[in-house]
Amino acid sequence: MTTEFDLGALLAQRGAERYELHAKHLNPQLPRMLHTIGFDKVYERAEGAHFYDDEGNDYLDMLAGFGVMGLGRHHPVVRRALHDVLDMDLADLTRFDCQPLPGLLAERLLAHSPHLDRVFFGNSGTEAVETALKFARYATGRPRILYCDHAFHGLTTGSLSVNGENGFRDGFDPLLPDTAVPLGDLDALARELSKGDVAGLIVEPIQGKGVHPTPPGYLRAAQGLLRRYRALLIVDEVQTGLGRTGDFYAYQHEDGVEPDLVCVAKALSGGYVPVGATLGKEWIFRKVYSSMDRVLVHSASFGSNAQAMAAGLAVLSVMENEQIVAGVRRTGELLKSRLTALIDRYELLADVRGRGLMIGIEFGRPSSLALRSRWTVLQAARKGLFAQMVVVPLLQRHRILTQVSGDHLEVIKLIPPLIVDEADVDRFVDAFTAVMDDAHNGSGLLWDFGKTLIKQAVANR
Repeated sequence: MTTEFDLGALLAQRGAERYELHAKHLNPQLPRMLHTIGFDKVYERAEGAHFYDDEGNDYLDMLAGFGVMGLGRHHPVVRRALHDVLDMDLADLTRFDCQPLPGLLAERLLAHSPHLDRVFFGNSGTEAVETALKFARYATGRPRILYCDHAFHGLTTGSLSVNGENGFRDGFDPLLPDTAVPLGDLDALARELSKGDVAGLIVEPIQGKGVHPTPPGYLRAAQGLLRRYRALLIVDEVQTGLGRTGDFYAYQHEDGVEPDLVCVAKALSGGYVPVGATLGKEWIFRKVYSSMDRVLVHSASFGSNAQAMAAGLAVLSVMENEQIVAGVRRTGELLKSRLTALIDRYELLADVRGRGLMIGIEFGRPSSLALRSRWTVLQAARKGLFAQMVVVPLLQRHRILTQVSGDHLEVIKLIPPLIVDEADVDRFVDAFTAVMDDAHNGSGLLWDFGKTLIKQAVANR
C-alpha cells in the first residue's frame, strides 16, 4: 500500500496560516516582532539573491539567511546534486561502513585549507564549535577556553559558554568556566595563558555582532602566544568562511596564520541541508580518536549524511568553477567604497567597515542641533532604534532585506549572497541614499516611525 502525501496541496490549503501557526505552535515572539516592524511579508518563491512576494514583487536579499545562502537560493548545480543523490537510493547512515561522499567532501575542503589535515562533519555551526571545544580540551588536557568580548559562537551550552553577549547568556547559568578577553588585547591573552590551564582561544576573524575585524597582526601574534603556552588557536569561520570576505577563509587575510582547529558551516550547506565541519591538525584527531575503543567517542547521528555531503561538494564545485571568491573581492570592494564615500555626506553615518561581502554600516551622534536632539531621544529610549529606523524603510519602500547587527547596536550588517552583482550594489546604495536623505531632512515618515519605536521601547521596559 502506497501512502499518498501531496506537499503542494497542503501548502495551497494551509500556507496562508503561516503567521497564525507560528504564533500558536512555535516561538510566539517571532510573529509578534515581525508584525510590529512590518516585516510580516508573504514570500512565495526565491531565486539567487532575490525573493518574490505573493504579488510578484522582487526583494533584494542582503541577509542571505544569516549567511547560509552563500550561493543564493536554489542554485541549479546544488539543486541538481540533491536530486541526483536522492535518486541514487544510497545505503546512507548504516553506521558500520564508509561511504565515499564524506571522504570526497573532506578531501575537497582540505584542499582549500592549508596546514589542516582532517575533518569532522556535524550538522550546524554551533555543533562545529562544540566539536572544536571538546577536541581542544582533550588534546591539551586543559579545561579552559578563552574567547573575545562580544563574540558569537552559537547557542548550545558549550558554544554559549564562549559567547561574549550577555543577552544570550542570561538565565542559562551555570555555563562552562571559560573566560573572556578583549578583542585585540594581547596582554590580557598572555595573562590568562600564564595561568597554565588554557586549552585554546576561539576567535572570529570578523566578529558578526557589530562587524569588527580583528586588529591587523592580532591573529598571528595571538598564535605565537598560544604556541608558547602550548594552547590551541581555534578560528570560527562559520559565517566568514567559504569566500565571504574575499578569501576562502577570513584568517587568510593575515600572513602566517595557521589555526589548529577551524569551524565552518552555513554556506557549505548550499542553503538546503544543514552541515557543519570542524577541521583540525592530524595530531589532535589522533589524540581524540586514539584507539578502536574510542572510535565513537565523538559522533553525530546525522553527520556525514549523503544529502549534506552532496550539497557541500556541489557548493565547492560552484565556488571553484564560477570563481566566487574573486567575484566577492570585486563586488565587496565596490560596495564598501561606494558606502564609504557617503560618510562625509551624512552626519548620522559614522563608519563603514568589514571585508568582502561582510560589511557593517555604523550610525553615530550627529553634529547639528536638530538631528542631535532627535538622536538623543532615540538613544534614551533604546540604543539601536536608529539602525532599526533605517532597516524598516529599506524593506518597506525599497524591498531590500537587511538586519541590525545586534541588540543595542547602531550597526546594520550586510551579508548578501556571494553572487550579488553590480546592479544589486547600485540598487542597495541608491535605496540607502534615499533613506539617509530622508533621515537628514529631519521630518517625514522615517522620524514618524521613530516615534512609534520609542513608544514600543518604553512600553517594553
